Amino acid sequence: MKLVIKGAQVYTQSCLTKADVLVHDGLIVDISPAVDCSDAVVCDFDNCVVLPGLIDVHVHLREPGFSYKETIATGTRAAAAGGYTHVCSMPNLSPAPDGAETLQQQLDIIGRDAWVHVIPYGTITQNRAGKQLAPMAEMAERVAGFSDDGSGIQTGELMHSAMLEAKSLDKIIAAHCEDMSLVRGGCIHDGEFAKTHNLPGICSESEWGQIKRDLVLAEITGVRYHVCHISAKESVALIRDAKARGVDVTCETAPHYLVLCDRDLRDEGRFKMNPPIRSAEDRDALIEGILDGTIDMIATDHAPHSAEEKSRGLLKSMMGVVGLECAFPVMYTEFVRSGRITLDRLIELMHTNPSRRFGIGNPVEVGQKANFCVYDLNANYKIDPADFKSLGRATPLEGREVYGRCMLTIVDGKTVHSI
Repeated sequence: MKLVIKGAQVYTQSCLTKADVLVHDGLIVDISPAVDCSDAVVCDFDNCVVLPGLIDVHVHLREPGFSYKETIATGTRAAAAGGYTHVCSMPNLSPAPDGAETLQQQLDIIGRDAWVHVIPYGTITQNRAGKQLAPMAEMAERVAGFSDDGSGIQTGELMHSAMLEAKSLDKIIAAHCEDMSLVRGGCIHDGEFAKTHNLPGICSESEWGQIKRDLVLAEITGVRYHVCHISAKESVALIRDAKARGVDVTCETAPHYLVLCDRDLRDEGRFKMNPPIRSAEDRDALIEGILDGTIDMIATDHAPHSAEEKSRGLLKSMMGVVGLECAFPVMYTEFVRSGRITLDRLIELMHTNPSRRFGIGNPVEVGQKANFCVYDLNANYKIDPADFKSLGRATPLEGREVYGRCMLTIVDGKTVHSI
């Protein structure tokens, strides 16, 4: 079947051009002002934009093991509704993907149920226990990289060994940096809100201390090193300095760290995630990292839990919030419409840079696979989790007024989301 996207502004070769897009047999076969529409299904998207499929390198799809929180099917439907065509799924599952056999269990579900491309991570350690390295070599060809996300690697010796093995396989180490000796049962940032409300805080050093350690090891080993969900101003500074020294490092942050600070917290589970939303100074440092290129990509750390697990306030709720269906609108509204960054820079953060670093996805160009989304950037609404495809509903961005609604998502020429 042929499909024509007609009348939109098409983002191709880093600029927007009014053109039609012709899709056939899963490929983009023409982009021009007037493509041949014969024998084609024509979709009129006047006043919309065609963007390359968004890429999220940090999502939790919860299956196998925790399908009451999310499934491959519901999580990837949420991804499609947000304009994502490729996501990388984190390994804190049961069983954890710590070898060929356990990885295959996840891949079987992905092959059966996924609406978008899902590239899983393999674990760094066996069962994510932080004791012994997993057999990385037997997973390497089928994973985005290696991570024990949800847990930091607590010893430098083990991380050094992991980096050497990943380097030999030419794979990425995607590090969740968290020194558990410094967390001390904390539930939110160790700042004014924690003190005022007598809640245990999580200090920033629990994050940046391990980043500092790992950057030295990455420089020694030459591994491709990626830092997950940075939230602290010190983390930004350390990564900026390491890049200047030539360390092969990239990093991500999430929309909630860029638009909120601990002054915005409420004693509700939807404001609890790991790492926590930190101070206004931390938020501003992250924004500066977006502006100067220190931060390479926006990931959601989409981490759904059941309603009951998120109903216990800041102290007792599970850590994790959802974000696949609102990440692009929030970033577009707060950063592009405000004039702080260009649309081109946002596409770099949410498509181009993750595509280059992880080798997934493709641009909107003739001859490429038809992986793209169509957004109405003028659509204005308030974020309502009741509308989410995800089983998770907890987001600190609930009620936020945004611009940008995903009208259509195409994966390998197939419509996986439409309005």
